[in-house]
Amino acid sequence: MTPDFIHTPAVQKLLDRAAGSDGEGGDARLKHIMRDLLEALMALIVKHDISESEVWQAVSFLQKGAGEFGLIMPGIGLEHFLDLYMDAKDAEAGRDGGTPRTIEGPLYVENAPLVENGASLTSDPDDTGMLYMSGSISGPDGEPVPNAVLHVWHANSKGFYSHFDPTGEQTPFNNRRRLKLGADGRYSFQSKMPNGYSVPPGGATDQLMQALGRHGNRPAHVHFFVEAPGYRTLTTQINFGDDPFAADDFAFGTREGLLPVPNRQGDSAYIAFDFVLQRAQSASDEGFSARARAAA
Repeated sequence: MTPDFIHTPAVQKLLDRAAGSDGEGGDARLKHIMRDLLEALMALIVKHDISESEVWQAVSFLQKGAGEFGLIMPGIGLEHFLDLYMDAKDAEAGRDGGTPRTIEGPLYVENAPLVENGASLTSDPDDTGMLYMSGSISGPDGEPVPNAVLHVWHANSKGFYSHFDPTGEQTPFNNRRRLKLGADGRYSFQSKMPNGYSVPPGGATDQLMQALGRHGNRPAHVHFFVEAPGYRTLTTQINFGDDPFAADDFAFGTREGLLPVPNRQGDSAYIAFDFVLQRAQSASDEGFSARARAAA
């Protein structure tokens, strides 16, 4: 079958009806997107001669793996693609500079405790060393950013996040805090050392990675949101530059400028890292994306 099959009257009529393009009402933008999406999927079926059985196997995989969509998105590169796309749009608009954005991941939890600068993130005992991290938050001209809020979250030494820990051992908001910063734009915190981790063994993401001949490992890392009045909210994370998976992160979270090498002293480590924000050009710049996030 040739790709021209997609352009036959019967298929084109089906696309118009399925996307609502031949009727009144509905969201016009959604109709255009849905029609293009359906046509792209149909073209893939024809191009690769995908069988009916293979189509329904894919549907079954997606249904069973719905709980891991937040992992599958970074694992197949789509979340990183969104970063690349936003970077390209910024460059086109002349909005270069600042700390690189990178993937948020699916494990943020809203309403972490708001604490003073210098606080500890860790509530639970953990048989590992300490992480000490500090630095500055400045604007594009080097000015200190006042009254910023730094959201920080990371895994424990077993690679598990509170609220998502399969052992159920962590207390709520362990290794999660929002730091309330002052006029000088400086921040610091301490916590028990995070470890890297793999996707859930045997889960949908793991099955997909194995089928693609890939692994599902992430290096040790720490996630951040940085928000401040008058500045664009930054979504980013640092990967430990000396972690074996720093250069081969399954989630494509590693980016140049986000790979500090910890200063290790015994079983503890020190990281100095400075954030540079862009100025907001609209109220939406100061907010967060509409992504659904866990709440507790």
